Amino acid sequence: MSANILEVRDLKVSFTQDGKRSLAVKGVSFDIPRGETVALVGESGSGKSVTALSTVSLLGDAAHVEGSVRYNDQEMIGADLKRLRKVRGNDISFIFQEPMTSLNPLHTLEKQLGESLALHQGLTGDKARARILDLLNKVGIRDPESRLSAYPHQLSGGQRQRVMIAMALANGPELLIADEPTTALDVTIQAQILELLAELKQQENMSLLFITHDLNIVRKFADRVCVMKDGEIVEHGPTAELFANPQHPYTLKLISAESTGTPRPIEAGAKEVARADNLKIWFPIQKGFLKKTVGYVKAVNDASFSVRAGETVGIVGESGSGKTTLALAIMRLIQSQGGITFDGRDVRDLSTRQLRKLRSEMQIVFQDPFGSLSPRMTCEQIIAEGLGVHGSPDGRAAKEVVAEIMTEVGLDPATMHRYPHEFSGGQRQRIAIARAMVLRPKLVVLDEPTSALDMTVQVQIVELLRDLQRKYDLAYLFISHDLKVVRAMSHKVIVMKQGDVVEMGDADEIFAAPKTDYTQKLFAAAFELAG
Repeated sequence: MSANILEVRDLKVSFTQDGKRSLAVKGVSFDIPRGETVALVGESGSGKSVTALSTVSLLGDAAHVEGSVRYNDQEMIGADLKRLRKVRGNDISFIFQEPMTSLNPLHTLEKQLGESLALHQGLTGDKARARILDLLNKVGIRDPESRLSAYPHQLSGGQRQRVMIAMALANGPELLIADEPTTALDVTIQAQILELLAELKQQENMSLLFITHDLNIVRKFADRVCVMKDGEIVEHGPTAELFANPQHPYTLKLISAESTGTPRPIEAGAKEVARADNLKIWFPIQKGFLKKTVGYVKAVNDASFSVRAGETVGIVGESGSGKTTLALAIMRLIQSQGGITFDGRDVRDLSTRQLRKLRSEMQIVFQDPFGSLSPRMTCEQIIAEGLGVHGSPDGRAAKEVVAEIMTEVGLDPATMHRYPHEFSGGQRQRIAIARAMVLRPKLVVLDEPTSALDMTVQVQIVELLRDLQRKYDLAYLFISHDLKVVRAMSHKVIVMKQGDVVEMGDADEIFAAPKTDYTQKLFAAAFELAG
C-alpha cells in the first residue's frame, strides 16, 4: 500500500459556458501522506475547492475532468457511481464552510446524522441513536440528548459547525476534507474547532486536506502546504520551510498580507455624530394561543457610547453578544429603550417619514456582499437605488454620480452594466461600499465587512475604508471578530458579552492591557491563531 492516502496527478478541470471552455484547474499534482494535514491555500477563484470536489467527482456534469486521482491506490476519475457512493461520506468526508447551507433546515439533528449511518453502515433505531450521541459528545456538544430533536436554526454557528464535523466523522473516514471550515466563526469558536479537528485527527488516525485563505491557521495546523494561484500550484513544501523561505512572489504576497497600522487621529473638537444612552434591547418570548410574554431575550443591556466625525468605534465579541443588534438600534432599524441621538437630534420619537430624511446620512455595509446585492439588478442600479429615493446630493445625473463613486472605490465605471455574479468577492464588497457612500453619509455601520474576503483583498478593503474616512470625515461603527483588523481600524473599542458591555475605551489601551477576563480570553484566542 502506498505511503500516500491520496495522489493527484496532472489534474485538469474545465467548465463549458456559452460554448466556450475555460480551465479552472490546470495540471495540479500533489500528495496527501497518511496521517498528515495538507493545506491548500490561495485566494478565491484559485481553484482550491474545485480541486477538492474533483477527488470524488462532486462537480457535476458541467465539469470536464482529466488526469488522475488515486485514493488508496484506486483510481477515482472515471470510477463508476457504485464505487463513488461507497467512498463519498464513508472513506472520504467533507466539512463545508457554511453549515447553515449544508444542513437541511427541515430535518432534526438526529435524522440528519442518522441518514449517513443508515446508508453506509445499516444502523437504525437504538444503535444509530447511541452512535449519534457518541459523535455529538466527541465534537463537544453539551447535553447531546436534548439536542437530538433540535433543528439547525436552533444552534449557534459554532454548534452547527460541530454537527457538520460529527456528520463527517460518522463513518470513520480515512480522509477528511475541510473547506474553509472556520471562516465565518468567532475567534474563540474558531480556536475550539481547530483544536477539535487536531484532536480527532490524532484519535481517529485520519489524514486531512485543509482548504483555507488564512495562512495564520495553516502555520499552526498543517504539515505541508500547497499554494494555488489561477488554477495552478505555484509552490509547495513542508509548512515550516515554506513560511521560513518562500520562493514564489505570490507566496510572499500572501504571507505579507496583513492589515496593519493605526487610524488617523481624530481632529480636536470633532463633532459628535451619534450617541446611545443606557440603550436596552430586549425581545419578548411569547408562548400560547394568546402569545403571552413569558420572558425576554436580553440582546443588549444598558449600553452607552458615542462616535464622532472621523472616528471608528470597533465593536467586538462572540456571536450572539449583541454587536449587530446594538448597531441596528442606533440606526432605528429595530426598537429599543434608552436615548439615541443622531447629528444632535433625538431620533427615538421620530416618525417613519421624518426618519426617512435622515436615512441618507446613516448607511450600512454587510458581511456577505453577494447576499446583500440583488442578483437581478446591475451594478449601476444597485449603487443608484439610494439616489432614486433620496436624490443626488449635488443634483447631478445619477449615472455620473455612480461612475464617480465607482472610480473612488476602485471599480471600473465601464463595468456598471454587469450583475453581481460577474464580479469577484472583493469587487462585490466594493459595490456594497459604493452603495453606502454614494449618498455621502455621516455614519456608516460596517458589519463584518472583511471576514468573508481573502487576506490580500481584506487589506485592500481596509485601506479603502481608511481613505474614504479621511476624505469625508466619516464616523464608523466597525463590527468584527477579526481583532487584527479592529486594531488597525479603530480609535475606540467596545467589548460585548451576552448583551453586556464588559469593557470600553481607547483602542490602544484595551489592546495593550485588557482588564476583564473575557477580553483577555478573546484577545488570547485571536492573537494565538495569528501566530
